[in-house]
Amino acid sequence: MKTPILYGSVHLLFYRNDEEVLLLKRINTGFEDGKWSVVAGRMDGGEEVKAAAIREAKEESGVDIEPADLDVIGIFHRKNRTSEWVDFFLKVRSWKGQIINTEPEKCEELRWFNVNELPDNMISYIKSAIEKQEQGGVWFESVGW
Repeated sequence: MKTPILYGSVHLLFYRNDEEVLLLKRINTGFEDGKWSVVAGRMDGGEEVKAAAIREAKEESGVDIEPADLDVIGIFHRKNRTSEWVDFFLKVRSWKGQIINTEPEKCEELRWFNVNELPDNMISYIKSAIEKQEQGGVWFESVGW
């Protein structure tokens, strides 16, 4: 039996006026650089999903979020060449502080986009998650199998 290589990640969907979603443009990360994504990151291990999301929000956008202000809205089970990922997508209902780019070495830009006018150069599964959110309900999908 093979030993699984499984990683967890959290992806945060910040909305403004329910019409705009916050995206960040990746640089210098070695993964999908030059493409738009969302505030996200790998789970460190030994941390609950919402705790990881709260940590990533603070690290990447400088805001504070209460656990009650996060809803898990979907999950991707994603396979790439060398590993498997379980990606948790969380909708942020409220936050404290001003959203700023706290990691300019990894994020070229933070920008609000209308959910119906997303940029072409997005990471494909991120775009898919935003589209699924617009349809409503909690979702699950496998990618790359």
